[in-house]
Amino acid sequence: MTDNEQWVIWNGSLGILDMVSIGRFEDGEAGRSAFLAPPYDIVGPFSFDELEREGRIAFAACLVMSRQRWKRDQVELRLEAQRARRAFMFPPDPRDDARAHRETLELPLDGALEVVQVNAAFRRLAKSAHPDAGGSDALYRRIAEARDALLALLAAVS
Repeated sequence: MTDNEQWVIWNGSLGILDMVSIGRFEDGEAGRSAFLAPPYDIVGPFSFDELEREGRIAFAACLVMSRQRWKRDQVELRLEAQRARRAFMFPPDPRDDARAHRETLELPLDGALEVVQVNAAFRRLAKSAHPDAGGSDALYRRIAEARDALLALLAAVS
């Protein structure tokens, strides 16, 4: 390791990709710790020994890594960041989940629901879905989760 060796810093959520140097080192009982050089000197302390051993280390939302590790991992890291940004910008529509839960409980897919309808559908299906009645644990759990989710949505609306 040379004092002017360049490392890659990556923050996919902010879209930051830059080359950095290590600003300072500290020796301690747990090994060598490091801080990045300005303007990223807020990143640290992190285990420099781990960075050298693994080729990359996470610090908060940042990854500091060797150039070789960046070359190897960049496609997956960029795709992961893109998926996270899309999930943030376009959160899933709770109505999609509600539709699936309605299907599970064999309830109408459209229109308003009432608590009594949800509970009645659950009780009707639970009679045959419960493992003690010849059903399966997985099926019973699925209808129970659907009931709980729909009741939570109804409670949030009222």
